[in-house]
Amino acid sequence: MLTADMLADLWPHGDSRVPGLIAGIAAAAPAVFPKYGLKSDLVIAHAMAQFSHECGAGTEMTENIRYTPERACAVWPSRFSSAADCLRKVGSTAGDPNFPMKLIDNVYGNRMGNRPGTHDGSTFIGRGLSQVTGRDGYTKLGAKTGLDLLGHPEIISSAASALECGVADFVLCGCLPFAENDDISGVTFHLNGGHIGEAERTAWLKRWKVALGSASPQAHGTVWLQMSLNKLGADPALVPDGSFGPLTAAAIRAFQASHGLQADGRATPETIAAIEAALNAT
Repeated sequence: MLTADMLADLWPHGDSRVPGLIAGIAAAAPAVFPKYGLKSDLVIAHAMAQFSHECGAGTEMTENIRYTPERACAVWPSRFSSAADCLRKVGSTAGDPNFPMKLIDNVYGNRMGNRPGTHDGSTFIGRGLSQVTGRDGYTKLGAKTGLDLLGHPEIISSAASALECGVADFVLCGCLPFAENDDISGVTFHLNGGHIGEAERTAWLKRWKVALGSASPQAHGTVWLQMSLNKLGADPALVPDGSFGPLTAAAIRAFQASHGLQADGRATPETIAAIEAALNAT
């Protein structure tokens, strides 16, 4: 089962945007996952891998809409030919503090259920673990969860409700059967509508499988080593990224030295056995 320690390991800055997010997700996990049919560690790993990518491991819980006219042209070149053209089309002027809102209302207006001539576009921006976007998305998710997301869209990214909203959206998007079949491509397509960031999502899945115990340590040895050494007090803490670099070797040497092993920084069978024994003793 998902724990706060796992989240702290994999999302080291997870509380930076929403204070208490890690604790909130961990507290909700025992009830939320079974409520929405996520019954195995494999399926939970798939959901958490997608969330990790979508919300930047907790650091991007609300879509950043602070565009400049120049940046808007780069992002939407088919809409705006120049900064001046952008300002004209969105009804703004240089230095207008409301430019971002006007821009997003223009770009997202009359799409995803957003009503033209309203502030739906800038109100129902991407939020939460799965980055729900658009009035239609908020409406469907609100109906699924029973939460007033149209009246209070910020609920989606709150510490108390983030996991339920993310998991409910995962199910609404049709991801569940693909997760049950361990199909990362299918899960990504149904949540994302394409395959944007699939390599990163796959890397996250690898890490979450190890953390949740749905993959053997031998299958992803370096990630398992890094997370295990962190649990045993590695200082400095390691980033569990699967890259066996000098910091990981140094942490192994420190562990070996403190357990009467040859301190060579290699993940020998004796070292792995000692790490497993130390974990079991904690």
